[in-house]
Amino acid sequence: MSFPTQQQQKEATEANVGALTDGSEAQAASGEPKRKSLLGGLIREARPKQWIKNVLVLTAPLASGTITHRHTLGAVAIAFLAFCLAASAVYYANDALDVEADRAHPTKRNRPIAAGIIPIKLAWVCVVVLSVAALSVALADNSATLAVIAVYLVMHLSYSAWFKHVLVLDLALVAAGFLLRAMIGGVAAGIPLSQWFLLTTGFASLFMVSGKRYSELLLMGEEAAVTRRSLAGYSQSYLRFVWQTMVGLTILTYSLWAFDLGQADRGIRWHEISIVPWAFIFLRYAMFVDAGQAGEPEEVVLGDKVIMAIGLAWLVLFSLGVFINGH
Repeated sequence: MSFPTQQQQKEATEANVGALTDGSEAQAASGEPKRKSLLGGLIREARPKQWIKNVLVLTAPLASGTITHRHTLGAVAIAFLAFCLAASAVYYANDALDVEADRAHPTKRNRPIAAGIIPIKLAWVCVVVLSVAALSVALADNSATLAVIAVYLVMHLSYSAWFKHVLVLDLALVAAGFLLRAMIGGVAAGIPLSQWFLLTTGFASLFMVSGKRYSELLLMGEEAAVTRRSLAGYSQSYLRFVWQTMVGLTILTYSLWAFDLGQADRGIRWHEISIVPWAFIFLRYAMFVDAGQAGEPEEVVLGDKVIMAIGLAWLVLFSLGVFINGH
């Protein structure tokens, strides 16, 4: 049995059709399928696939070698959940504000708010509920974790409302969201954060963000500004300059961090060896950016077996440096 599309339901409502149809059509038009559609839309709008970005909360505990400690795991799990809730609140707000622009986008028009599955008023209710829930969960860790989540919400909600059209600042704010994800794991577990760790994370975040914008501009050309107004002020050459610069800085700062960690290594210098796969991860990902295929970073990372394999090699080498050498 097939259900009517969203457009068919809309046309039926506008025409005020009250005639009874056959049994299958009557069932499709009943409230139960609509409720299921709304529930599915609410879940999709929260974008659980995007939550993979929040695994960055594990980076500081991994680098410090405390990731296996019970206290650390508990604190990081709470921070992860808080960030998932906060990020979903931002997704709801962003899509509610950009509903008209998203409807002109080839893929974003299928998002639940743009498609009309979720009413705008309900979307804003979800923003409030998710934000309060995120802050409440963060408070269960400590006040510092609460502060990080509060900063993230203020920063990204203001980005969605005002700053997304301010050139360069838009890139910096989105990248800062990734940096906060990496920081919160250390903040929640009381782990000191290395300057090289913060610089590497910050530059890598700018690379991902600028690469995403470059891909959007390359994919949609002059029409890109219709769906993301800031892209009207960027050129392909400028965004290419940004992401290429960030690749170099990310590899450089990671190398300096690895050499710093390697000074205390006993025997094989695993940290320094991990520089090789680290560099190739970004060189591989840059291929997708250059081809304009990095509009959805998580899909690139999870969908490319080569990146996954190189990433696993890096993780093994770095972990050997942390746990074998006693960091």
